[in-house]
Amino acid sequence: MSASIEADMKAGEAYETVSVALGDRSYDILIGSGLIASAAAHIRPALKRPRAVVLTDEHVAVHHLAPLQASLEAGGIEVHAIVLPAGEATKSFEALGPLMSRLLQLRLERADRLIALGGGVIGDLTGFAAAILLRGVDFIQIPTTLLAQVDSSVGGKTGINTPEGKNLVGAFHQPRLVLADTQALATLPRRQFLAGYAEIVKYGLIDDAAFFDWLDDHLDALMAGEDATLRRAIVVSCEAKARIVAQDEREGGLRALLNLGHTFGHALEAATGFSDRLLHGEGVALGMCLAFDLSVEMGLCPPDDAARVRAHLARSGLPTRLADVPGALPGADDLIALMATDKKVADGKLTFILARGIGQSFITRDVDRAQLARVLAAEEAA
Repeated sequence: MSASIEADMKAGEAYETVSVALGDRSYDILIGSGLIASAAAHIRPALKRPRAVVLTDEHVAVHHLAPLQASLEAGGIEVHAIVLPAGEATKSFEALGPLMSRLLQLRLERADRLIALGGGVIGDLTGFAAAILLRGVDFIQIPTTLLAQVDSSVGGKTGINTPEGKNLVGAFHQPRLVLADTQALATLPRRQFLAGYAEIVKYGLIDDAAFFDWLDDHLDALMAGEDATLRRAIVVSCEAKARIVAQDEREGGLRALLNLGHTFGHALEAATGFSDRLLHGEGVALGMCLAFDLSVEMGLCPPDDAARVRAHLARSGLPTRLADVPGALPGADDLIALMATDKKVADGKLTFILARGIGQSFITRDVDRAQLARVLAAEEAA
């Protein structure tokens, strides 16, 4: 894999295309620099009529709303924009209700389109709004964070958070097009960039040890934002997700592998109130470390592999220990109780993605809670 990744780094191409094969709901992910400025050329063919509403947040709007609107209007598309508050609190019933009223007041028709311009919060909220507006309208994803470009904008998972847990209310609703503009990543705060990198690492840990090796070898270039290297990492990540989604769109089995680290991570996000204390990607990084620790505790994974995962994530600057999370966290029993609210619980059993080694992840519900508690207790004491 490493050699092919190197060979596929082609300079000078405007963008690369990854296809998500879902029959008549198939769509393309375009990955490259300058896609926001040229958005109309790509979006216009996906429209049934030239009218769209852009949903974004106040942070993203400062950098990217004007050039997107300019492109769409120059392409003859009538554009309305709704700018929402930034942050996880926007992914809520409290924000959804007023948003739906604003959309309905625009007298949208089913032939109109919603466009999500932003990170995972805006993408998830826009997708859910599209799924329920007029019983379903199409939407387009323009992810502006690394995490959204490699994960949340692809695959059709939409939803909002509730006090009971993350993404417990939502729908599967595929976008019609994804435009991943790598140029937008230059405006990302460092912490947000690293949170997205955790999701890239995940693809290597699931079933592609060679990709993890490549990431390890190119970490300095990736952290420096070197365009060709970063673009390649995004393409490989999107290819991996597209392949899995095409086989298991609604997470009946294989797609659950994409949740490596998420059972732990979502519990930690809930424990920190879905706040800036812990970003989603940071929770995934911690969760992947804990998943490998649990795999070692259960005698499934070589300790050296778990140590290598933690070392790589730490070298990138991501949190790898519970002590890295600011403020107090609940104890092991309370964290396990939070895990029990996860939407992947089946017959009362927690679903975990564990590993027999790097690139050898698997799905299981056969986890002894005493072993899980020992891993969490050991981490608390570290």
